[in-house]
Amino acid sequence: MLQLAKRMGRAKPSAIMVVAEKAKRLKAEGRDIISFSIGVPNFLPGDHVYAAARQALEHDSGQYGSNRGANELLDAFLAHMQALGLDGYTRANCATGVGAKHVLYNLAEALLDEGDGFAFATPYWTSYLDIGEIVGADIQVLPCPPEQDYKLSPAQLDAALAKKPKVFLFNNPSNPTGMVYTRDEISALADVFARHPDTWIITDDIYNTMVFDGVGYHNFVQARPELRDRVIFVDSLSKTYGMPGWRAGFMAGPEVVAQAVTTMNSNHITNLPEIVTAAAVAALSGPQDVPAARRAEFQAKRDQVVAALNAIPGVVCPVPQGAFYAFPDISVAYGKSHAGQVINNDVEFCAALLEAKGVACVPGSAFGEPRGMRISYTCPTPQLAPGLERIQAFFAELQ
Repeated sequence: MLQLAKRMGRAKPSAIMVVAEKAKRLKAEGRDIISFSIGVPNFLPGDHVYAAARQALEHDSGQYGSNRGANELLDAFLAHMQALGLDGYTRANCATGVGAKHVLYNLAEALLDEGDGFAFATPYWTSYLDIGEIVGADIQVLPCPPEQDYKLSPAQLDAALAKKPKVFLFNNPSNPTGMVYTRDEISALADVFARHPDTWIITDDIYNTMVFDGVGYHNFVQARPELRDRVIFVDSLSKTYGMPGWRAGFMAGPEVVAQAVTTMNSNHITNLPEIVTAAAVAALSGPQDVPAARRAEFQAKRDQVVAALNAIPGVVCPVPQGAFYAFPDISVAYGKSHAGQVINNDVEFCAALLEAKGVACVPGSAFGEPRGMRISYTCPTPQLAPGLERIQAFFAELQ
């Protein structure tokens, strides 16, 4: 009997999309559903982005493009990096992909042989585990519970790097927790990385401009410039510019890694489409008023979400300072019942919340932290307060 490749036994659908699809299905059936599930920014880019796309369509060359990315796109990305304080990179240090997820998958294929160590902290974005399993890596997770604000400590990192993983994947600001590392925290972790020279460092920092409270974005290369030969910075248009469907991702790092990703592109995507390229250039180099306005809006929503969650007896929600997620510890509900149904874990909690109150959230176990759940507060503003009130009511009804 013909069979699929063994790697498909390790591949599974995104847990986030499973929840989102269920919420969409219930809404189509006429249920009043408020979705806090999927991490889409729910805003559109500025008019100049669409104007650039239309112009590119009118002047379409019909030709193949660069495997690495068009020069004008690479230049716009380099300027964006300089604005973040990441200087000294050239086009040869960069490569593009069909979204950051594609770039991360390419990096896994380029850097990890089967059995190589692949380490990252929990809670983690679901695709980290999925990608690692598909390529057959030896996955090593570092639990970072709510008691330490979901952040990695230097001691944890030191112990993990002592095992010499081939790749360490770091996420700042974090999906799913929204936590942001301060300059001092990044510096302390960079000092640890400097003592362990045998590990590649990928920084998945696609929310780098979605930072609140004046904390700012900080990178290991800024703290310890000698890490430049090992750090690979990953970015995307999706969250900052409201362009998740456009699928434009980027990386910057050592030339050998950028060339490897470029080679991978040559064997599957060939190039980003001209229209996407033009829109991406316009987003990166054009007016930044839309991202700035949305950042302020998300910070206000963050305040509303955290206040509502921490007002629930027994619930603890560390204050996120970036992205657009909150990740409360809901374990106070475990062992209790709602409408006669006992809730034993995060999956049962989210299922009961969706069924009883029409609020969709993603169970924390999808991110490696079964005491929590992820709330994406990018829903239309009029839905936010009612959704939070439904969550509060659900907890109040627990027995």
